[in-house]
Amino acid sequence: MIGVLDAAAALERREVSSRELVGECLARIDADTTGAWIRVYADAARAAAAAADERRAAGGVPLLCGIPIGLKDLYAAAGVPLTASSALLREIPDADCTAWARLRTRGMVLLGHLHTHEFAAGGTTDQVANPWDHDRSAGGSSGGSAAAIAAGTTPAATGTDTAGSLRIPSAFCGTATIKPTRGLVPIDGIVPLAPSLDHAGPMARTLADCEPLLAAMADVEPPRERRPLRRVALSPRIGELDPDVAARFDELCARLPLVDVPAPELQLDVGAAHFDLLCAEMREWHRRFDDNREGYRPSTRAFLEYAETHPVDVAPLQARRRRDAAHWVAWFDEHDVDAIVEPTVPIVPRARGRGYDEPFSDVAEVSLTYYWNWTGFPVVTFPTGLGPRSGLPTSASLVGRPGADWDLLAYDR
Repeated sequence: MIGVLDAAAALERREVSSRELVGECLARIDADTTGAWIRVYADAARAAAAAADERRAAGGVPLLCGIPIGLKDLYAAAGVPLTASSALLREIPDADCTAWARLRTRGMVLLGHLHTHEFAAGGTTDQVANPWDHDRSAGGSSGGSAAAIAAGTTPAATGTDTAGSLRIPSAFCGTATIKPTRGLVPIDGIVPLAPSLDHAGPMARTLADCEPLLAAMADVEPPRERRPLRRVALSPRIGELDPDVAARFDELCARLPLVDVPAPELQLDVGAAHFDLLCAEMREWHRRFDDNREGYRPSTRAFLEYAETHPVDVAPLQARRRRDAAHWVAWFDEHDVDAIVEPTVPIVPRARGRGYDEPFSDVAEVSLTYYWNWTGFPVVTFPTGLGPRSGLPTSASLVGRPGADWDLLAYDR
């Protein structure tokens, strides 16, 4: 399966039609063994592809017209079910979420919905197999989206990220993503986990493929001029790494313009505060299911039980977030830093199977990613190659100041 930009070029040259692209995707989905797709809308996709071909024949179409995409099963699409990969949620929205409405307006073709970790409350998605090794985790919570791209069943997908849920599965499946600056992509119409921490974003094979998707979801034109990554700082938050992750990360760092600057003078471990805020906000939305707690998977139910036994005042947490973010912006400015680099996750994909039965077992997965939801800064994630020991994907991330999304996306060009 070709990527977003290659598909757009082939469509523009009339080398392939949207109907042919969609037909190939549907055939690959039929043969797929990862379990990434929770629902496929084959007839509607074929009809949308035919309409896209007619629109393209008339000329003057958007770049994304006719390109297939899958939506994480948190994104509302009018007239089809929305379930958050849970037995509890059974809705058929009458309107699209804003992010999907913008992609649809540009002519993208919806193939179906992709599995998430139940209600996005975890870093696994164990109902989905990793395409590189079916006994390994695809990561979460956007595990279906990353697995579908890696398996070649779609060139593009959407995801969400509250503690790393765009970046962790991308790292585990060897694909790319961007967690945009907080607020760049609207989250209305998307099933929330913790609204003040949630980010919506695109997923694809490369960062270059993610750029037009993000532009559409944000309804903006990317700037022509980009700030080059002249000065990249090594993250002060890196701890122990799997040898495979360390080896590929060292290779990447050898190619980057690294600068030696002091770490910011603030507490860098805010895991407890982030978790308290996440659970408190999650509890508010999930009150609607209070009479059916047994319908949750054990790990999801544990989040809600934690929130009830550990009530917090969220106002001081939000104030702390604002102070921390401002401190980081000042640090970027003081040291003239364009980006921070760190491994996306410190481990290679772990064995599947315990993510739903052992609550809070994804500490390693989120250990580096969650912090940038706390600040709301943009982060791009991209593959760094297969581990020399495991043969499994490894990944790195570049973090920028708010608004640096387009500079970061230009990295792999």
